[in-house]
Amino acid sequence: MTFWELFFRLLPHKPTSALAACYWHLTRRRVRARNRLRAASADLSFAYEIWIDRFERNAAREPQFRTLMNGWTEKPQFSIVLFGPGRAPAQLERSRQSIARQIYPFCTLMGGSNTSPIAAADGDYIVPLRAGDALSESALFRFAEALQAEPKAAILYGDHDHSDQRGRRTRPWFKPDWNEELFLAKDYLSGAMAIERTLAQRTAKELGSAADELSVFTLAVTATGKPIVHVPHIVTHVHTSAENDDERSRMAAVAQQLMPFGGNCFPGPFGTIKVQWPLPTDLPLVSIIVPTRDKLELLRPCLKSVLGKTDYRNFEVLVIDNESAEQRTADYLTEVARDPRVRVIRLAGAYNFSSFNNFAVGQVRGSYLCLLNNDTEVVEPAWLSEMVRYAVRPEAGAVGAKLLYDDGTIQHAGVVIGLGEAAGHAHRFLPADAPGYFCLPHVAHFASAVTAACLVVNKAKFEAVGGLDESLAVAFNDVDLCLKLQAAGFRNVYVPHAVLLHHESKSRGNDMSPQHLERYRRELRLLQNRWGTKTYNDPLHNPNLDRYSETYVVRI
Repeated sequence: MTFWELFFRLLPHKPTSALAACYWHLTRRRVRARNRLRAASADLSFAYEIWIDRFERNAAREPQFRTLMNGWTEKPQFSIVLFGPGRAPAQLERSRQSIARQIYPFCTLMGGSNTSPIAAADGDYIVPLRAGDALSESALFRFAEALQAEPKAAILYGDHDHSDQRGRRTRPWFKPDWNEELFLAKDYLSGAMAIERTLAQRTAKELGSAADELSVFTLAVTATGKPIVHVPHIVTHVHTSAENDDERSRMAAVAQQLMPFGGNCFPGPFGTIKVQWPLPTDLPLVSIIVPTRDKLELLRPCLKSVLGKTDYRNFEVLVIDNESAEQRTADYLTEVARDPRVRVIRLAGAYNFSSFNNFAVGQVRGSYLCLLNNDTEVVEPAWLSEMVRYAVRPEAGAVGAKLLYDDGTIQHAGVVIGLGEAAGHAHRFLPADAPGYFCLPHVAHFASAVTAACLVVNKAKFEAVGGLDESLAVAFNDVDLCLKLQAAGFRNVYVPHAVLLHHESKSRGNDMSPQHLERYRRELRLLQNRWGTKTYNDPLHNPNLDRYSETYVVRI
């Protein structure tokens, strides 16, 4: 699509943005013009139409797909099972027609009730499909294609969108790779997946009639620990009138799955599930490290909220005072140090967030660390309890909180690697009470990185990966730490139930200001060279989403 075609499509919806892009184009700043146009268009409905025309093109690619199929040695057979056979004949017919239109021909539609066709299926893989939903023309081809590269996959799942009575496609859900923690909170597999036959049959037999509810059946098959592969293509069109399984049944199934680990779950926002992992009986000591240099207007409310609101009772606070010069700061630090939970440590030298925190780690008494900016304020009293619930898990690396701007919009809800060829905060500027991209800001999930503005980590794990890199004095040191933890086999976690305000960068200043720009560029180059962030495809993002937007919008 040319610049002018996109310009005229955007103009009626966002005239100011369209005209601004036009100005940049006419003044020969073409890259900036196209980027502005793309960003302004990405959240509008026609953006998905552009994506379908430019990137999907199933009908046009059918000859290419058939050529590829002819070269495959293994051609897996699929048995398709309709869930909800009691629905209206029109819904059933819609699903059946989509099966008849499959580009990949090796499939069979099973008849009967939900569980009996699973038992009778003889295909290599079973594809559960809610009656009323439709498979995309390339769905089975995409599953079979993925199996050529991943022949041991027990479960495959794809992306999906929504369609109305007239077949108009909207609201694509471009999903992350397999994320166990996310899946407990929100079912993002059911209705867009294929399951190895023996696994599906064994699970259906064990569940009995409970297997008739697709989300319960899906939860059970994923709990077996078998390999799960994401297929980043639209494989299902969910009908807007389709009914989902009873949310209470899935919550009961999640609770049962958590029970052996001492966990529990509760209703979450927007139909999600809030998982609550247990705290240890003996609460570990958490050492909260707060670097500061003056800025008493920030430090005082930060410490007041930590000391006065936090419901987790076993913590200490280390204030790292970096050459504060104001008498009022000295007076306050003397006053706050009277609290037995607080210690003040003086440290001279130029501001270096990494070296300050590394030094403090050598002074702590706790077995867990909480790196905390002095420009944060506690909102939810359970913030530290919620973070420790995850940090004590053996597989956990860094644990991050939900941080909000003063206006109530999101500042941090996890970090996506590769955004802007570096790293970016997911869902930035989204109102905290808005559902966001399929509720992702509101559910706990594994993330590639989290911000050190509020980060909890086991001290031994922090030290095992070398702590914070002191050559990253200000920017990206937290991203680097998280990627080191991930490389060591740990999983970083975003926890939305830990909520704080963040008056971002009011202490250290703006990275883009003239006095900081060269330092920022140097740290950016280090991150890019070490971790390849220019081309990094974050497995917890999706290649069909815009790599230059911190909001989850379609790539056009």
